[in-house]
Amino acid sequence: MIKALKNKVRGLVYGAVMESLNKQSADPIKRVNNQVSQKMLMAQYRQIFHAGIPLPNFEDVGFRQFSENDEDGILLYIFSLIGSTNKKLVDIGAAIGGSNTANLIVNHGWSGLLFEGNETRASDMARFYDNTLDTRNYPPKVLSEWITRDNIDQLLSDNGMNASIDLLTIDIDGVDYYIWEAIQSISPRVVLVEYQCIWGPVKSMSVPYSADFKAGYIGRFGVYCGASLAAFVKLAKKKGYRLVGCNRYGYNAFFMRDDVGQGVFPTVEPEACFSHPFTLWAQQEFFPKIERKDWVEI
Repeated sequence: MIKALKNKVRGLVYGAVMESLNKQSADPIKRVNNQVSQKMLMAQYRQIFHAGIPLPNFEDVGFRQFSENDEDGILLYIFSLIGSTNKKLVDIGAAIGGSNTANLIVNHGWSGLLFEGNETRASDMARFYDNTLDTRNYPPKVLSEWITRDNIDQLLSDNGMNASIDLLTIDIDGVDYYIWEAIQSISPRVVLVEYQCIWGPVKSMSVPYSADFKAGYIGRFGVYCGASLAAFVKLAKKKGYRLVGCNRYGYNAFFMRDDVGQGVFPTVEPEACFSHPFTLWAQQEFFPKIERKDWVEI
């Protein structure tokens, strides 16, 4: 009875705000209203936590402002509860369409170092931030660089990223596992990586490392690239991180440094990230087409 009442209160507190966040618009007034709504939502999450009301799951808090799916809402939720230290982020494989970091940069004043291997897309991205009112005075730094495990740490250090930052995100449809493995110069509090859900929750697999790796696609889906969630979980443990959840469709994983948010975000088992029907469909549809390709067990 009490738990049901708390859940009802929780829904009333942030339900109306969530509805407004899902209505995107280019109208400047509505954009400001959206920023206010997001700040209100952050405050509501903190109130819920301090009141002892059961916290929502990632699937309940997701929304899309700039991200491909619901990652914007999940990141907002995470940093509402663990706070930020310097609002610095690194985005390896950044984009405008489907960006996991643009909402934090545009609507919440974060600064960033963004890497994009395609020169044209990098120029478009830099132009976007230069022309956006919220970021034109201090846009994030955009570098057109092909990232390898041999150059990533030096690039980070050379561009002032050499200590604890709040967020690292990696999505390059390639040797993502090896890039995170190679990073030593920064200690992000939260790491967001795309994983290969086709392998399911148990197999610890990655594509082999190659500095010029090219992904294999079927339609718009990258099916021969990246690494499985189990592989990333192993790597995370070595680096002092734990899995805390995933996006709605089960292919973007959120990791948190072990000294951060222990009382708020407990460890999640990989199996919990394969509940959406998309993951089963992807395994049935694509696994027979990629299982005989060159994979490495981690």
